[in-house]
Amino acid sequence: MIVYASTVLTMALISGMMCLGLNLQWGKMGLFNVGVAGFVAIGAYTSALLTSPPLQGRLGGYEWPIAAGWICAMAASGAASALVGAATLRLKSDYLAITTFGFAVLVQVVLRNAQHLTGGSFGINFIPRPFQALIDRPLSFGLINLALVGALVIAVLTVLETLARSPWGRVVRALREDERAAAALGKSALRYRLQAFSLGGAVMGLAGALQAHMIGFIAPENFQTELTFQVWTMLIIGGSGNNVGALLGALLVTAIWSATGFATSWLLPPGAQARAAALRIVVIGVLLAATVVLRPRGLKGERLAVSRYIG
Repeated sequence: MIVYASTVLTMALISGMMCLGLNLQWGKMGLFNVGVAGFVAIGAYTSALLTSPPLQGRLGGYEWPIAAGWICAMAASGAASALVGAATLRLKSDYLAITTFGFAVLVQVVLRNAQHLTGGSFGINFIPRPFQALIDRPLSFGLINLALVGALVIAVLTVLETLARSPWGRVVRALREDERAAAALGKSALRYRLQAFSLGGAVMGLAGALQAHMIGFIAPENFQTELTFQVWTMLIIGGSGNNVGALLGALLVTAIWSATGFATSWLLPPGAQARAAALRIVVIGVLLAATVVLRPRGLKGERLAVSRYIG
């Protein structure tokens, strides 16, 4: 039971990191990114390609450590975000949403068809896992990986909170609330948007790399549109604009998803479990609707309004 709980909590924290990246883009800057799955996939595949033994021969034979794969995953997703952002951030929010969604679909198509590199629909197996020497001791393996992911989430949260309280963060909030007023003070909206979008994409890429190495297998099906919807749901329930709220939403939604799955497997006969799986989505949908009606700002929404000082 402890092993299962540690695994669920680890995956919840990884989802929370995805929410932190989206919160920087949407909650702080107001950028409507509907291509979350695409940026997460880029990070996951970048790290997997660089560190998986069956693929190292195709990439020069150099054995990349896992940490280097994570750094490269952040760089690749951040660079992809910068390229997409440079082409689209001048668009209005609805057109930006359409463009980022199209980018995520494009990533899916590439992953499915570049079989010589990505494995196509079969995905990539044997991705090295941190502390793999402890894999025969499930409890120690699960807890130490949970501690590793938790430390990385805390590090990312600390960096984002520091940025939010810095002059850069105050400019970002001001641009989100009143772009004309901020621009009148000489602040470049495009530059700050591009910075926020790229940094958010890099955080999503790190989350994707963590997911790949914690599971040990990835395939295009792991990064479909449902992932984007899931991350948005977590952020809305937790509280857009608040990094702690983003983590809280990820933990809550993951807990409900796991608890309902555990309950159906125990309470229902095997023939009814497949049909009852749809109830899990219904529960999350009801929770999302209730949050929007009862607490529009989420469980822990942003407290600060427009900054009174832009510097």
